[in-house]
Amino acid sequence: MRAALERYFQFAELGTNWRTEVFAGLTTFITMAYIVVVNPSILGQAGLPVAAVTAATCLSAAFGSILMGIVARYPLALAPGMGLNAYFTYTVVLHMHVPWQTALGAVFLSGAAFLLMTVCGIRQMILRSIPHELYAAVAAGIGLFIAFIGFRNAGLIVSSPATLVTIGNLRQPQAYLALAGVLLMAALQVWRVRGAILIGVIAITLAAWPLGLLHAHAEPYNFTAITQTAFHLNIPAALHIGLVEIIFVFLFVDLFDNLGTLVAVSKKAGFIGSDNKIPRLNQILLTDAVATVVGSLAGTSTVTSYIESSAGVAAGGRTGVTAITTGILFLFALFAAPFVGIVPTAATAPALIVVGGLMMTTISEIRWSEPLFAVPAFLTLVLIPLTSSIASGLGFGVIAYAVLHLIAGKSRREDWLLYVLAALFLTRFIYMANG
Repeated sequence: MRAALERYFQFAELGTNWRTEVFAGLTTFITMAYIVVVNPSILGQAGLPVAAVTAATCLSAAFGSILMGIVARYPLALAPGMGLNAYFTYTVVLHMHVPWQTALGAVFLSGAAFLLMTVCGIRQMILRSIPHELYAAVAAGIGLFIAFIGFRNAGLIVSSPATLVTIGNLRQPQAYLALAGVLLMAALQVWRVRGAILIGVIAITLAAWPLGLLHAHAEPYNFTAITQTAFHLNIPAALHIGLVEIIFVFLFVDLFDNLGTLVAVSKKAGFIGSDNKIPRLNQILLTDAVATVVGSLAGTSTVTSYIESSAGVAAGGRTGVTAITTGILFLFALFAAPFVGIVPTAATAPALIVVGGLMMTTISEIRWSEPLFAVPAFLTLVLIPLTSSIASGLGFGVIAYAVLHLIAGKSRREDWLLYVLAALFLTRFIYMANG
């Protein structure tokens, strides 16, 4: 049995062993375990029960990671994505006043569309049509969006009638604790401490205790808590034409978030050959789509691949055993559910800020000296946080890219799908103006 598993996961070809793979899975889990605390905190603000979302987060991460390991045999872990959970809460539910049940329905539909597009090969076509610069700008723009939310939740930034936003009162415990949290997490990362973000969240939570910032009380955890969100999604309501753009954003962002992570991890592991093709690409994309569908049924936002998987690869992980190990550890993380409710925003806000900062690394991939690429990327990068809408920022970027290339006479017949997407975005903006 053991020998058969080693052959299936290609241990000999990849030069790995069980000890290395298990340790790599543990490393990946430690670096991304903060999602068990942060995701329920964010979705809880949308009205979802925190204990239920914690269970849904752990179960969807476990399911997605284990499925990735078994089917695609990649050291790629999955969990509810940062950025999309913020979009779910702050834009869809709080800003657009969409019930969370309907928003979950939109996540389900995006996952179902994702699955259908993968089977039909459409996802691969779309991936080839979008310029790399715009993908890099989207990732960085989401990072700014997340960081801005973290600054606001910490009270470090407050609204101002004169300048829209201004600095908050740094003498407030929540503000200076959040700043301390940012510095602590950053210092731990400088020192290469694994689990820096999770350690920071726990440390600031403990520091907030004597200051009276812990208002929630841990309740005895019951595995049936997930029934408060599981299968509560409202798919018929999500089918209304006004929510099509929400479904599109969930679909589009997950599409490119998954691609970027996949490329980064594959490069680090040495999987990409001279032909620039990724082995078992269809299995990877199918797993990602199925995980999103399962996550929406359980009661959480879009499930996607995590760039923290590269930490496991750096630790030697090369096969699906790494992802399976991470998934099993997420099952054990279910026991953290009773304590999640006591984590204050002063502890989770620094995590948003630091993760947002880490997502800014992609801007180095943009050709800033060439206006054809720099202007669309800049519009995408800046308008995502300023409009609190990933769709709006991405839409302006795609339209600008298409128009500038047409003006410069550099449009190509093979880019037809990009121009279709630009036309769809333009139609969306016109529809919004008339709404």
